[in-house]
Amino acid sequence: MFISQSGGALMPGANDAAQLQKIERLTLDHYEQAAESFRSATFDHDVSQNIEAFLSALPQGQQLDILDFGCGPGRDLSTFKRLGHRAIGLDGSKTFCQMALEHSSCPTLHQQFLNLNLAAESFDGIYANASLFHIPSAELCGVLKLLHRALRPDGILFSSNPRGSSEGWNGSRYCHYMELNNSQHFLEQSGFKIKQHYYRPAGQPREQQPWLAIVSQRLSLQKD
Repeated sequence: MFISQSGGALMPGANDAAQLQKIERLTLDHYEQAAESFRSATFDHDVSQNIEAFLSALPQGQQLDILDFGCGPGRDLSTFKRLGHRAIGLDGSKTFCQMALEHSSCPTLHQQFLNLNLAAESFDGIYANASLFHIPSAELCGVLKLLHRALRPDGILFSSNPRGSSEGWNGSRYCHYMELNNSQHFLEQSGFKIKQHYYRPAGQPREQQPWLAIVSQRLSLQKD
């Protein structure tokens, strides 16, 4: 059962620490318990359109430092390494981090999205495929600003998330679905400018394209 904002669910506020911890814990528990089935179900997914859109927005002909944010079992992490880049994975699921390391041999960071510790200006690009939609709206700008800080000047953030206009529990996972206008608002508030967006899967009518992909560029934040 999905509980949305319009259905009267209690949305976490900025100071609801206990509720935010519960959201993250239960969502991560879902993936821990389903780690093997998730890997099997997604291993052959074709996300080449996303990887091409991400990499084409970055400097060409050089080895790049890439963070796969929400790397899961390491499918895309392995692709970035194969293409010659220095790739690092990050996931809140300890099991996913172990899977990603075994599959890709790339370093993986076991960090929860609401408790990130990333060095400033460490990455040319951050690839967030099907991960940011688990962050509650009250915390999304804060997380995006940390990703902004972790990018080098003019760095690229790629995000792809299921689209919609609701937020709350979808079974045992917390999900925050947004359309383009809301996504743009959060990105701009966090220091990003959208360079490109598209809907997936390609070649289908819009009502059959549940995924919204966005390529954004890091802008310099004005100092107070």
